[in-house]
Amino acid sequence: MRSSIVYTRYLLLLMAGALFPLGFSPFDYSPVSGLSIALAFLLTRTSDLKSSAINGFIFGAGLFGAGVSWVYVSIHEFGAASLPLAGFLTLLFVVVISLLLIMPPFALYGWLSQRKDKLPPWQQALIFSALWVVFEWVRSWLFTGFPWLITGYSLLDTPFQSLAPVTGVYGLSLMMTLTGCLLAATLIPEQRKTAIILTLVSLIPWGLAIPLENIQWTKKTGQLEFSVIQGNIPQDLKWDPGFIQTTINTYTNLTANQWSKDLVIWPENAIPVLYNQARGFVDQLDREAKSNASTLIMGIPIDDNSGDKTRYYNGILALGQGSGRYDKQKLVPFGEYIPLESVLRGLIDFFDLPMSDFTKGKENQALLKAGDTLITPYICYEVVYPDFAAKMARNSGLLLTISNDTWFGDSLGPVQHFQMARMRALETDRYLIRATNDGISALINNKGKVLETIPRFQKGVLSGTAVTVSGTTPFMQFGSWPVLLLCLLLVAISLLSKRRS
Repeated sequence: MRSSIVYTRYLLLLMAGALFPLGFSPFDYSPVSGLSIALAFLLTRTSDLKSSAINGFIFGAGLFGAGVSWVYVSIHEFGAASLPLAGFLTLLFVVVISLLLIMPPFALYGWLSQRKDKLPPWQQALIFSALWVVFEWVRSWLFTGFPWLITGYSLLDTPFQSLAPVTGVYGLSLMMTLTGCLLAATLIPEQRKTAIILTLVSLIPWGLAIPLENIQWTKKTGQLEFSVIQGNIPQDLKWDPGFIQTTINTYTNLTANQWSKDLVIWPENAIPVLYNQARGFVDQLDREAKSNASTLIMGIPIDDNSGDKTRYYNGILALGQGSGRYDKQKLVPFGEYIPLESVLRGLIDFFDLPMSDFTKGKENQALLKAGDTLITPYICYEVVYPDFAAKMARNSGLLLTISNDTWFGDSLGPVQHFQMARMRALETDRYLIRATNDGISALINNKGKVLETIPRFQKGVLSGTAVTVSGTTPFMQFGSWPVLLLCLLLVAISLLSKRRS
């Protein structure tokens, strides 16, 4: 009988985890993510450390199994792994990140809430919510970071997103998780009155979000007319030497009528040739942009021979009326560098992907310039790091992210990635231009709203007007630290209240 109850709980946790991604794009059923967390809290509320750890792993397996299964596409279709091998590697990826990123907060919760005398439900709800959010933040730096499917993203496109410039995405996570878990605690008779009172208190930030919608944190300084070039180069041909000229022709032909714009943008590694090999072509583009008083910003792999050995960077160059070079700092494991390279390199094609030998760019690099405007650049994966992105944006007037999501085909990955980019615009109260190889290219305003976009999987040009600003939001000033301190305070209050009683 007991074993059947345990297995039923495991099944429910797996289902709850699998439902969690429905709160994110492209589904956007935001309440589902909150209900998923609340259900996980109820199902693991009476578990000890060991059982809570198992519960967390199973919930994480459901969450990541449904939410990041798109890695299969890059492993199988572009990594040339067989279907069984790609399935195994995807399963291994889900297992590892569930063990490392989801199991720990559940285990710690089980240990804290079940020591000696069990805590009442409302205190358990405070601890569970706080630990969940703290470990969402831990995901942003542990083992280079994987801050994917953070709860707060599910509140984008709701009236409550206006708290993001104040608290960042983790503040939205805490708001949703805390209210959901406290509501769940009201279903339990023990100290229900206290749980109801605290639930009402947790609704205060929800109410504050409404008037915050009208606050302008930054000041307009100007605007830029721009064009994004979406080349839609097939990933399996992108690095083929015989296709390089076709790629170059695609971008130059699409750009021919766009030089009247203040800013022209080509996506990540638009030119699949190392900088020193393509220098003649780059100089030609520089002259063309200057003669038209325009700035061209483009992604290109850069080979740097200035040190003791040649280093390769995933880079951005600003040409013409613009200036600057940026080297990507947040590299993607296996895609841009190979962990345990001496062991894994050469085992299968997936560990030998083109451009998988990049070096990490230096911190505190200078911003790019387009005329007199300072632009904060993010290359692909970098835009998913909230605190990193906010810190880089402090002195800029405009955000720019270039990407190549072709690796993930028509899966959930590119759409989730786009949602996170929109949150960065909201957190920093800045317009953001997104330039990609095959979509989603877009202009996003300071409220995270998509103003202009073009169809995915088509080559074309996206033109628009981006507003430039000065100033900072509270989140840009203080980052996630106020939210993290509040989480630790909630844990402390819960434990001290029990000790006092």
